[in-house]
Amino acid sequence: QVQLVESGGGLVQAGGSLRLSCAVSGGTFSIYAMGWFRQAPGKEREFVSGISWSGGTTLYADSVSGRFTTSRDNAKSTVYLQMNSLKPEDTALYYCAATYGSNWNAQSIDYWGQGTQVNVSS
Repeated sequence: QVQLVESGGGLVQAGGSLRLSCAVSGGTFSIYAMGWFRQAPGKEREFVSGISWSGGTTLYADSVSGRFTTSRDNAKSTVYLQMNSLKPEDTALYYCAATYGSNWNAQSIDYWGQGTQVNVSS
């Protein structure tokens, strides 16, 4: 059973930074493309970032491009999301996601974490 466990969420002031981590167990981490999604209250879950199995290709939503950076350590079976210059509109529950493919549609994700809450105060 593949498990994804996020950590690193919390409360931060606007302009601050947080680093999310997602540890994966129960599967072969290096074969998955890994991603981050987020869901704010009353809104649909949205794509934030994705990284290929090798780490050589990354993709970001326009709303976070230039502020967020995703990376992975295959030896540690962990993916990261470094979030800088945070804004109140970044407040959401952030989910880690794993997929065998490269489609970042939420319906195409194979495995989800439980989420970690990020709150950005103004």
